[in-house]
Amino acid sequence: MTTNLYVPQGATSGPQYVLDIDPERAGWTYSSLRIVELAPGGTHTFTTGDSEWIVLPLGGACTVEIEGKEFQLLGRESVFAGVTDFAYVPRDARAQIASGAGGRFALAGAKCERRLPARYGPAPEVPVEDRGSGNCARQVRNFASADAFDCDKLIAVEVITPGGNWSSYPPHKHDENRPGAETELEEIYYFEIDGPNGFGYQRVFPSRVGGSDVLAEVRTGDAVLVPDGWHGPSVAQPGHAMYYLNVMAGPGQERQWRICFHPDHVESTGGYR
Repeated sequence: MTTNLYVPQGATSGPQYVLDIDPERAGWTYSSLRIVELAPGGTHTFTTGDSEWIVLPLGGACTVEIEGKEFQLLGRESVFAGVTDFAYVPRDARAQIASGAGGRFALAGAKCERRLPARYGPAPEVPVEDRGSGNCARQVRNFASADAFDCDKLIAVEVITPGGNWSSYPPHKHDENRPGAETELEEIYYFEIDGPNGFGYQRVFPSRVGGSDVLAEVRTGDAVLVPDGWHGPSVAQPGHAMYYLNVMAGPGQERQWRICFHPDHVESTGGYR
């Protein structure tokens, strides 16, 4: 199986980030994800270049300053505590994150063309969806889905899968452009697991000869790359809820998330994602 699709915590760390996945490292064109940890009173400054970014608190609160505009993010105690507010940072900008108490923050990014205004995303306006049923039940937080928040290329959502359940199911793909049926999107799964020693599993398997193929045991801080292929299920260990952040972007002129279900599982119940 291909193993470079599995990115364990620390594998791409550096002086600024505990996880740093950019298009060059991923071997693709659009999608990025960085995780920064700030000590109490810490700051982090970055330039956006040709990408748009969302600053998303994973644990903790912060202030995001973007070219004279300041957004106070109340954040949350952890990803399992509920939805969070967030800040959108446009391309060709400079931003600073500052946290009085410290915390862990995700920077979800995508190479883009349009420069949109810096904005604040309030937590009460994040659409929350209960999807699936039985052991396929999960919660989807559509904070930057294609129809919930305006970006140029970036699509991002959070998913909470209860312990013992499956999500990202039935297996599906979005690796080619078929008008009205499927959009080509590169995707990153970033994981956190509730409780000590918790883990989960992520499957990606080929949709074409020589395509992506990985079965990974994932723990807090790990990521899985999906450049192509059928992906799912995401499986949570019993007794340990699983969180994942999905970051997606692609070449399409329209920002859409259209998927194709695997024909062997299309009649499976529980819904997708």
